[in-house]
Amino acid sequence: MTDHPIGLSIRGGVKVYPGTRALKGVDFDLRMGAVNVLVGENGAGKSTLMKVIAGVESLTEGRIELQGREVRFRNKADAVREGIGIVFQELNLFPNLTVAENIFIGHEPVRAGLDIDQRSQARATRALMARLEQDIDPDTPLDHLRVGQQQIVEIAKALSQDARILILDEPTSALSAAEVEVLFGVIEELKSQGVGIVYISHRLDELIRVGDYITVLRDGEITGSRPMQGVDIPWIVRAMIGEKSKEFPRTEAPSFGEEIFRADHVTLPRAGGGFAVDRVSLSVRRGEIVGLYGLMGAGRTEFLECVMAQHPASAGRIFVDGHPVIERDVAGRIARGIALIPEDRKRDGLVQIMAIRENLTLSSLGLFTRGFHLNLKAEAARALDFVRRLAIKIASPENPVSSLSGGNQQKVVIGKALMTSPKILLMDEPSRGIDIGAKAEVFTTMRALAGQGLGILFVTSDLDEVLALSDRVLVMANGRITGEFPAGTDPATVIAAATPSFLKEPSA
Repeated sequence: MTDHPIGLSIRGGVKVYPGTRALKGVDFDLRMGAVNVLVGENGAGKSTLMKVIAGVESLTEGRIELQGREVRFRNKADAVREGIGIVFQELNLFPNLTVAENIFIGHEPVRAGLDIDQRSQARATRALMARLEQDIDPDTPLDHLRVGQQQIVEIAKALSQDARILILDEPTSALSAAEVEVLFGVIEELKSQGVGIVYISHRLDELIRVGDYITVLRDGEITGSRPMQGVDIPWIVRAMIGEKSKEFPRTEAPSFGEEIFRADHVTLPRAGGGFAVDRVSLSVRRGEIVGLYGLMGAGRTEFLECVMAQHPASAGRIFVDGHPVIERDVAGRIARGIALIPEDRKRDGLVQIMAIRENLTLSSLGLFTRGFHLNLKAEAARALDFVRRLAIKIASPENPVSSLSGGNQQKVVIGKALMTSPKILLMDEPSRGIDIGAKAEVFTTMRALAGQGLGILFVTSDLDEVLALSDRVLVMANGRITGEFPAGTDPATVIAAATPSFLKEPSA
């Protein structure tokens, strides 16, 4: 469309990481004065594509053209000089600095080249806050703001560099309804000024509302690209997930026992109002794999953390084997037979500098302790037993766990959890960051554990995985359970439950 000229193009874009091709020959056009929405499942390549545009990553093959000329971004600073700004989903701010210092860090106004002109910096910050309709004092320490306000500061930081192309990655994930309306107003203003905006979100209602053009990514390839007019949810779903399904077949018929785990009305208040987890109740039987599916911000991870007593403000009742769990600390929950495999294994599941053996036994050292002494021989024997049981590929159990591949690191985290003899295993995104071969091994392990009578509740953002691996699928949205489905349910039905705003017919 002549009203929205192409400002940036990628042609034949390929990005290769060790073990995976994140982008596979992508052709992408970014139009100016318009909102270019980008949609796809987790791992589809959206963030990689945006990091390439923002100079955070470089293409392995292909080229980037800006206003018709080829450009090469060696780093983010190169992209910023060309007028490209990005607001990452994970806030990239300094909590110990003020709002003004965060906005202008790295490009502070100076006086005579000697010191920072704090008065000018504060004045510019007030202007940005007024533009964003926020009453935030420039001198406020960032850690005094709630998360939604910090997101606004992140957006102001990008605007302070006069970005002509602005990438917004899940910008509303932490915003209240009122703040979302403010953001949409700012987007309209930027569009009228000719700014090209890339908008990434899992909230399909937002995409329909703000988008002018839509691009869909699946497994590193573009499966749909067109103006937004006439786009409906079935079109997006087909482009996102396709007709094919990843296969994780059962080798034997499932056999379920009695209820092993139950959560009743688990609730977690959200900072700033509302609930991250809103009266969630569910149960798992022995030998059952229950998948918990939902989009970003649905409250799935927070629910698992509540079960593991990681949120003192949470409420609700937990039962294991029919008995109430009254312990309010993580160690107490582990002792009662609950184990969690966290989403971020490197940060929360492993100690990278410690040996594989030490990581495996970290949660069950009491088994090898007599008084003040640790029986290293018994510990090493137990660790080797789990290495064999889980087929973890290692040269030596004394090597640091950081020497292992992502898939084998994930198996170490699973082994550490299993060594506590759990009755219910909570798994948060068990296949994240591992290749397809490692996924198959992890899923085979999950099936085998369920066959031995372990109850498994796992969170995933991969629709194919949850439908193929689960005996029962639960869907969360906005902190609540919005659907329950048997294995083999039509993907569009599950997507509809994950985006409840589309359960109602839009008004004419």
